[in-house]
Amino acid sequence: MSELILYSYWRSSAAYRVRIGLNLKSLPYRQNTVHLLRDGGEQRSAAYRALNPQALVPTLQHGNVVLSQSLAILEYLDEIHPAPALLPADAAGRARVRALAQLVACDIHPLNNLRVGQYLKAEYTLEQAAVEDWMRHWMREGFAAMEAALVQSPETGEFCHGDTPTLADICLIPQLYNAHRFGLDMAAYPTLSAIESRCLALPAFAAARPENQPDAA
Repeated sequence: MSELILYSYWRSSAAYRVRIGLNLKSLPYRQNTVHLLRDGGEQRSAAYRALNPQALVPTLQHGNVVLSQSLAILEYLDEIHPAPALLPADAAGRARVRALAQLVACDIHPLNNLRVGQYLKAEYTLEQAAVEDWMRHWMREGFAAMEAALVQSPETGEFCHGDTPTLADICLIPQLYNAHRFGLDMAAYPTLSAIESRCLALPAFAAARPENQPDAA
């Protein structure tokens, strides 16, 4: 198998997702740091844009294959290395897990990432406190919906879907890291918090945590 190279930044939620997926599958990989703040952001360099025109992390290089977008990367890993599976075997289960994953990755996270915060400061002269209020608002909106969806479904088990981690848990845990980072009160989301505790007790999730990365500040 060709070497897997992950272009990552320790606090990137999307890169955190891919680290979890690689760890769950016990796939060795080399991590190349792309510092999102140094020198105006290394992701904006011409060399990195040649690899990923979006100038975002993560990027996964696997031989001649170069992939961006964390969900696409994770599904690629699931196809080339099927066990343990990140998606259920049945079509309805796969759709449910993808919906939960996208609730985080498509509806919460894009409103809470670094470039949005930078834009709010630069274009609307918002103070850091106001930017953090913005971030907490959208996390509360998304977490309330996810909590309700999990409570209402008989498919919810020890994890978001059943009793093994899936793509949904892989997306949830990095977003909860951000929630703690920005001081969001999690009392209203006991199901999310219980799933978080179970996930972080697993070595694959623990090793992927931002503070455990080689480039952690």
